[in-house]
Amino acid sequence: MSQSPALATYELLDHHPTDDDLEAEILRGLSAPQKALPPKLFYDKRGSLLFEDICELPEYYPTRVESQIMVNCIDELVQYIGPEASLIEFGSGASAKTRILLDSLQDLAAYVPVEISRAHLKDVSKTLQQDYPGLDIRPVCADFTKPFKLPSPTIPPLRNIVYFPGSTIGNFDLDDAIGLLRVMRQIAGVGGGLLIGVDLKKDKGILEAAYNDAQGVTADFNMNMLIRLNREFDANFDLETFHHQAPYLEDQGRIEMHLVSDREQQVSVAGETFAFGKGESIHTESSHKYDLAEFADIAGFADFRVEQVWTDPDNLFSVQYFV
Repeated sequence: MSQSPALATYELLDHHPTDDDLEAEILRGLSAPQKALPPKLFYDKRGSLLFEDICELPEYYPTRVESQIMVNCIDELVQYIGPEASLIEFGSGASAKTRILLDSLQDLAAYVPVEISRAHLKDVSKTLQQDYPGLDIRPVCADFTKPFKLPSPTIPPLRNIVYFPGSTIGNFDLDDAIGLLRVMRQIAGVGGGLLIGVDLKKDKGILEAAYNDAQGVTADFNMNMLIRLNREFDANFDLETFHHQAPYLEDQGRIEMHLVSDREQQVSVAGETFAFGKGESIHTESSHKYDLAEFADIAGFADFRVEQVWTDPDNLFSVQYFV
């Protein structure tokens, strides 16, 4: 593809939240009647790598199916995105699916990966710079659920396209999902668009297998939250006394991930003590599943209008483009 002139280096725009901000959010969550931890805690460097492993699991269909949808509709995607756009990926991770776009988009003004794990973002950006030497890569370390400042590409983009693959929008409850979509709408700006992956409602057995894999990688990913709390927030979780659980709640249309205490115990975090009863859990993440009409209505609250939807033959997953 034709790209901007090669850059010798790139500059990381760092809006990473402070440890004090995150600590306050952790303590609030553990003090709630249903103990909870923010999903952003998943994505330290180890957690980001574990999530990449999850995406390769046979039970975890979203990555495989979404990638195939994108390969099948890439010509249409290129037309919708258009030339000289800035592609802004929220929660970029390894940017694996992004390569399908980068290999095909013509005259892309810039690629802006936005990720909360600073170390992982630096590693992935360096690799992409090597693989796409003519691409203007402008990484941003930020909590993308809140408005953040965009970098200034060398070539001013004709439009901003927000890219949010992987069904991560499902991790947010309704109000938070609308709030995030409004942040995306602000970032997209006038004439911009949103390309997003949305997981669809389906058989309970398929869903529960995807979040309770036989190899236990998702359980390790979930438990890594406690490892991080012990390392960074002066906690003393005994990992042997918690286990991973991820049921599908059909009436609410969502998977819920929990860390369940196997016994009565007290745990210290950042100088505060929290009591756990046997069987009491910490809610770490939800993963909402939608039908197409439901998600179009939700996006409408953020002033997005659905332009095109692509799905696989089994209607497991969707890739959607909004303007």
